[in-house]
Amino acid sequence: MATFAKVVELNGFSAAARALKVPKAAVSRAVADLERALGVVLLTRTTRRIRLTPAGEQLLPDCLAIVAAAEATRAQAIRLNHQREGPLRVRAEAALGRLLLAPLVPRFLERFTDIALELELGDPSAPSPEEAPPDVEIRVGSSGSPGRVVRELGAPPRVLAATPAYLQKRGLPVRPEDLEQHDLLTPEGAGSSYLMRLSQQSRRAEVTVRPKLAADDPAVIHAAMAAGVGIGLLPEFLCRQGLATFKLTRVLADWELPGAAPLVAEYRGELATDRRVTALVDFLAANIVPALAR
Repeated sequence: MATFAKVVELNGFSAAARALKVPKAAVSRAVADLERALGVVLLTRTTRRIRLTPAGEQLLPDCLAIVAAAEATRAQAIRLNHQREGPLRVRAEAALGRLLLAPLVPRFLERFTDIALELELGDPSAPSPEEAPPDVEIRVGSSGSPGRVVRELGAPPRVLAATPAYLQKRGLPVRPEDLEQHDLLTPEGAGSSYLMRLSQQSRRAEVTVRPKLAADDPAVIHAAMAAGVGIGLLPEFLCRQGLATFKLTRVLADWELPGAAPLVAEYRGELATDRRVTALVDFLAANIVPALAR
């Protein structure tokens, strides 16, 4: 259809062949194939000029619209490629960036030597101080924004932990029911009750507690727990360093807790074919799960 439109525009097969940089025979064959596919004659040819048939006159506007749409798509692709020059901009929640991404970034840069990263740690939902938003956001749970691609990276296991000083003062729980006598720091349930579900092989336990503190930011819970306020319910990777240095103690270590909300990589749909984005997201999907393992 594009070849047919070019023949009409330049009023000749030879001129169209020169413009398209193909042999004249290829232009003639393309128009003949189009006429055969449509079942109508589009052009009448003489030694001096070509003329549109009535069918050609009716179909030409549609062919021109298709050519214009294809050119618009090509121009948009060029603009997107231009916009994606420079470093890949990544924004991650602060705790995720420090504890999970920081050890993986050098390995990614070593493997993909032609990709540069610009990593910003902060709230992914906050507006970007730059004109252009980040290319990839690493966050807990999806933002729910339309037109976004969400790739789950893994769900971190959760633990109960507290400082030795708190446990020395209040006692170490030995059964799930003992939690009812303690100050709990949970992701939700402030001023009301929080249902905590635990499992130990085939055993199940449900304990309803009234949290001392509830916060949607795990860093706030971690800070309160580290200050000895109570027993925190947190993703294990946030407590890993404290547990390793004995600044924190696991509580009910032989009981399992449901995992935290999954970590996801989120980006705009138009970046789904960006090689840099797919390289980073695939790398994180393959390496975050081992990093989350206890």
